[in-house]
Amino acid sequence: MSTYKIIEKEHFSENVVKLEVEAPLIARSRRPGHFVIVRTGNGGERIPLTIADADLKKGSITLVVQAVGESTRKICALEPGECLTDIVGPLGQATHIEKVGTVVCCGGGVGVAPLLPIVKAMKEAGNRVVSILAARTSELIILEKEVAEYSDEVIIMTDDGSKGQKGLVTAGLEDVIAREKVDQVVAIGPAVMMKFVALTTRKYEIPTMVSLNTIMVDGTGMCGACRVTVDGKTKFVCIDGPEFDAHKVDFDEMIMRLRAYN
Repeated sequence: MSTYKIIEKEHFSENVVKLEVEAPLIARSRRPGHFVIVRTGNGGERIPLTIADADLKKGSITLVVQAVGESTRKICALEPGECLTDIVGPLGQATHIEKVGTVVCCGGGVGVAPLLPIVKAMKEAGNRVVSILAARTSELIILEKEVAEYSDEVIIMTDDGSKGQKGLVTAGLEDVIAREKVDQVVAIGPAVMMKFVALTTRKYEIPTMVSLNTIMVDGTGMCGACRVTVDGKTKFVCIDGPEFDAHKVDFDEMIMRLRAYN
C-alpha cells in the first residue's frame, strides 16, 4: 500500500494544481534544487517534479503539477485522501546557497514552483532578494504570496499587462539592474525565457544560474533524454544538475531538442 497520501490540493488554474503529499523521509532530507520522480497507477509514466516546499512537522512535500499529458492529467485529478503510487527522491544536485548581496530570482509560469525554495534559502542566507514573477496573463501567476514572504520586493510581469507591468521578465530584470547593483541572478522557467535572461545578464557580467528541469524525462541518467551541452561538454540534467551556469548552456541546442517532444 502506498503511503504517499495527498493531504491538500489547490487549483492555481484549470491545468495547474498544487499538491501537498505525505512523504516524511523525503521532507526530512530534501534541499533547495532537489526533485522527485512521481508515478501514479501500475505501469504509470515516471514524472520528474521539483520539490516546491516541505513541512517537517507534517512530514509532507509540496509539488506543483501542470497537466500536459495523460500521466500528469491523472496526477492532477487525484483528490485529498487518495495516494500517488510511488515517489523516488530527493534526486539531483542541491542548489549552492551563499550570501552574495543582492539576488534577483526570476520565475516564469510553473517555474516559480522550483524557484520558491531557492528564494527562501537565499533570504535565510542573508541576501537581499528581489523576485520577478512572469507569465502570459494574471491567471498564470502562481505562489505570489509564498514568494513575497521571503522576498524584499516582488515584481510581476505579464505579457498582456493584466497584472503588474506589461512586458517580459527581461524588462523587469533590466529595470532592477539599472537602479541597483545585482550580485547574482537565478532564472527558472521555459527554456526561451532562461535563454534571454542569460543574454541579458551576460551584458552586465552578472553570475546567473538556471534550472533545466523542463528537459528531464527518466530522472536517473539512464535514458539520456536530458543531455545538454554546458561549456562545450555533454551533461545530464538529472544527475549533473538540474542547475547550471546560464552563460555556459547551449540554449539553442536545448530548445531544438525540446521541440522533439511537441
